Amino acid sequence: MRILPLAKGVQPRIAGGDRRKWWTLAAVAVGLFMIMLDNTVVNVALPTIQRDLGLSLAELEWVVTGYALTFAAFMLTGGKLADLLGRRKIFVAGLVVFSVASLFCGLAGGAELLIAWRIVQGIGAAMMNPATLSIITAVFPPRQRGMAIGVWAGVSALALAIGPLLGGLLTEHISWGWIFFINVPVGMLGIAASFLFIDESHDESEEQRLDVPGLLTSGVGLFALTYALIQGNTDGWMSAQILGAFAVAAVGLAAFVAIELRSHAPMLDLGLFRNPTFAGANAAMLLVALAMFGVFFFVSLYMQQILGYSPVKAGATFLPMTVLIILVAPLAGRLSDKLGARWIVGLGLTLVGISLVLYSRLDATSTFMDILPGLLTGGLGMAMSMAPTTAAAMASVPVDKAGVGSAVLNSMRQVGGSIGIAVMGAIVAHVLDSSLAAGDPRPVAFVNGFQTALEVAAIIAFAGAFIAVLLIRHTPSAEPEASIETIAA
Repeated sequence: MRILPLAKGVQPRIAGGDRRKWWTLAAVAVGLFMIMLDNTVVNVALPTIQRDLGLSLAELEWVVTGYALTFAAFMLTGGKLADLLGRRKIFVAGLVVFSVASLFCGLAGGAELLIAWRIVQGIGAAMMNPATLSIITAVFPPRQRGMAIGVWAGVSALALAIGPLLGGLLTEHISWGWIFFINVPVGMLGIAASFLFIDESHDESEEQRLDVPGLLTSGVGLFALTYALIQGNTDGWMSAQILGAFAVAAVGLAAFVAIELRSHAPMLDLGLFRNPTFAGANAAMLLVALAMFGVFFFVSLYMQQILGYSPVKAGATFLPMTVLIILVAPLAGRLSDKLGARWIVGLGLTLVGISLVLYSRLDATSTFMDILPGLLTGGLGMAMSMAPTTAAAMASVPVDKAGVGSAVLNSMRQVGGSIGIAVMGAIVAHVLDSSLAAGDPRPVAFVNGFQTALEVAAIIAFAGAFIAVLLIRHTPSAEPEASIETIAA
């Protein structure tokens, strides 16, 4: 083997080590694929689940938000556990929990059991997801991290692309339970790949402990807020139950902030937000998720309940958007390595906002060609937003805090998503009831609520674009290239 001189301060990377980090990326991508597949598979199956189990709209929202909310609430704990006990260990444990919960979701015969096992799925996902990004951050040098995260985002997009069509095929030709059963063999593959290709790593920088008070107060606050938003239209916005839930949310979240500011080993290191790039990237992730999660939820209902699409046709309709994400996300990640993420994210979120405006013009007579412009614009916008936002956030935290940093970012996405579904659901339900009271047919009433919710979502996305440009700094990688050439003897 021949090794040429290295630039000063650069450690040698032999060919075998270089290959192994890509196998490591492939291994964590299996777990990530399962999490993202579950999101999109479920969306397409929602109308069938609602019909077969007799779910109300609020219960249907809980099927999605119960998962997303638990995912968000335990994400910081998952990131802390990954840094403290070992990233591979927590990743594998999350795979086991997620796979077992998926099996019981598919066997559920009523709303209560399905929602309960979706919550357990969220715990498994919260253990897995932050570990994927922290493993990538620990393995890849800064000059390649954006590209690796772009591949990470591309895998997410691949699952998003396959999920709707696979969900439609399984729901229409077998049963909706198989949208969950499919996770079991994927999870087993991920466990095997983890032990083969992922080296254990953890944070050795300081003594750490779990922040149980922080976990409890954040969980209570987020649950109470989501409960109030989902149930408000049913129970009455000025009812004692809903006002009490909002009060509990305010107290819980305020207590969480106070605890984190005073803790010696906080679950959420609020000091990370002193970095404007980290703060801006997290705000952008929160807002784009708040805008888009509800769109996927209600567009699936719109296509099947208003346009009369079958589950397969509804799943196939999403393909132009998700295929575009697959193609563009890795390129956007690579471009952010060279140019920085600021303007790429700002443009991406602007395109997301434009796509939501286009969606808001859909009605009961729309065709696929009316839906297509929003799909293409949204796919391009999300690809330009997600990978560079993730790369910017992860580049702004120390490597030994990668688990917590990635957990914060993913928590923002899940919190935004669960609140987004709740907010859009509240808007749709309120406008729908008003339209029905005015004498409109139910399909027209639903479309009226759908359009109003999408207009609100567009405003949120445009706000995210402004915040991203304002706060995210120009931070392309400055790590020198290693002048190394390896030749096998």
